[in-house]
Amino acid sequence: MATKVSTRAPTHPGAILREDVLPAIDMPVSEVAKALGVSRQQLHRILAETAPITPEMALRIGKFCGNGPDLWLRMQATCDLWHARQNLADKLNRIPTAKAKAAVIFKPGREMVLAPKRRHRSGDLRARQKWLAPIPA
Repeated sequence: MATKVSTRAPTHPGAILREDVLPAIDMPVSEVAKALGVSRQQLHRILAETAPITPEMALRIGKFCGNGPDLWLRMQATCDLWHARQNLADKLNRIPTAKAKAAVIFKPGREMVLAPKRRHRSGDLRARQKWLAPIPA
């Protein structure tokens, strides 16, 4: 599935905190930093969009806001990926996409198998599905 690459940078999670969360809770930055257990400077760097949301900070902010860490990490990852894609655009265009001679098949609870592709009677190339014994838990 191809995804459309936006020309506009995604919103940094610090901007969401600065523009939406802090005004809604009507608390000063110093009190929010104290509630999060971080320094005021560390929180200010995130609000200024000069520092990323780390997994530890995502846990803190997610708990504080009541929406969990996943949202904050996904926003940060989206932002980081967009910037990396912009910085590496020329180099990425020169990297060829490999064509597999075998399919990598994965099923939860089973081991991964490299199965050589074979031509199906319909003419399609399909991978042979050979599953190994279930992985013990």
